[in-house]
Amino acid sequence: ANSLLKKIKPPLRRHQNKLKIRQLPTMTSNNDKNNTDNDESEMPFGLSVHNHESPPKHESEDLPSNEEKRNTTKSYGTIDDDPETGESSQQESPPETDSTPAPPVPLYQRIWQQWCKFYNKNSFLVLVVCAILIAYAYPPLGAEYLRPDITATWIAVLFIFVLAGMGIKTEEFAKAFQRLYFNVFLQVFNFGVVSGIVYGFSRFMVYVNALAQSLADGMTICASLPITVNMVLVLTKSAGGDEASAIFNAAFGNLVGVFLSPALILGYLGVKGEINLGDVFVKLGLRVILPIAVGQFLQKFVSPATEFVKKYKKYFKTAQEYSLVFIIYTVFCKTFKNGSDASVGDVFLMIALQFLILGFVMVLAWFSLRMLFRKEPTLQAMGLFGCTHKTVAMGVPLINAIYEDNPLVGMYTLPLLIWHPMQLVLGTAVAPHVAAYVKTKQELLAREKEEEENKNTEDTIKTMEMGATVHVNNSTEHDNSQHE
Repeated sequence: ANSLLKKIKPPLRRHQNKLKIRQLPTMTSNNDKNNTDNDESEMPFGLSVHNHESPPKHESEDLPSNEEKRNTTKSYGTIDDDPETGESSQQESPPETDSTPAPPVPLYQRIWQQWCKFYNKNSFLVLVVCAILIAYAYPPLGAEYLRPDITATWIAVLFIFVLAGMGIKTEEFAKAFQRLYFNVFLQVFNFGVVSGIVYGFSRFMVYVNALAQSLADGMTICASLPITVNMVLVLTKSAGGDEASAIFNAAFGNLVGVFLSPALILGYLGVKGEINLGDVFVKLGLRVILPIAVGQFLQKFVSPATEFVKKYKKYFKTAQEYSLVFIIYTVFCKTFKNGSDASVGDVFLMIALQFLILGFVMVLAWFSLRMLFRKEPTLQAMGLFGCTHKTVAMGVPLINAIYEDNPLVGMYTLPLLIWHPMQLVLGTAVAPHVAAYVKTKQELLAREKEEEENKNTEDTIKTMEMGATVHVNNSTEHDNSQHE
């Protein structure tokens, strides 16, 4: 800053010496002129006439003003000048710019930020893992002391299905006949094809003594459940699929699954000794069908309740998630307390088999959709997820209602808890590629349609030209015959 001021001082003095103000011509006498000449030395700087140098100024007057000084040293910080020498008593600090790197974030803070980001995206998975570990640490807490026969099997289940009933949009059922062929194919594949493949494969693994019976039954139960709601809609949207078809099939599949899933489960696995078929249907009626009907009634006729749920949708969704986690916790407490026939190796084998089966049925569904719906790329994208996804929100309460008294109910639930995050991971991985395929396919179909329209237009013009030529020829022949 001092070096900058030293460079400014000499030009400033020369500029002051050269700066003169011309006096306007006036009608004055010689005496007045003499008086004026005598008074020029007393004039302040800037009001002298030509060829008159201003009186010497104090050095402090040559310095910039305080405002200029602040502007000059604005980006350098505060400078403390020595009152005697005028020199700076501090070293010049480097200019502060926007490109100055920020101080490094501590390691623990970066780890915490990454953990929060992961938890926000996978909160349900994290909570389920924690619930299973806590259940393994002390099973009697959730198996006895928390009264799961009341809190888990009634209160939590009723709460979940009332909210599910309020969320099912039955007005979407009116669109069933718009794409009837596609809707039938999707529901048949989701309920029938997937469950049939999983059942046959799991029976083979049990036959060769490669997998525990309880985990094989759990895989079949998982494959017999209906489609998810939110996950299918989100992935369909990200892949450029048909969102209207996703909404309809999710609502219709969950409503039909209340009746069809128990029938498939009992049909595949049979009515075992610990299952009373009459009690099962009574429980399903009271815990599943009745709450859904209550939710539909509230949605249609009690608008304040619907508005209240919409207003606090975030909190109700979190409460529903915690209810599911609580049910899972009590289920595994019961399983860990009574023991199971599956080892850790069986669990890891089941996870690998679930991954292979999910990948296989996704590939099968994709090629089937491309073969049956060649000119509907948006339906192909939606069907890829709708044909293979399974709901955990309705699956866990259904399993708990059917196998409430079975000590292996935790093993029946575990394959579903593996399938649910796995379908999300695979769906998220393939969604960008499916979106690119849908865009390319739509552009290709648009070009083909345009070319076909142009060809039809050309054929029409040619037909019209040929007709006009024939008409002219006929007219000419008629004129010639009349002339003859």
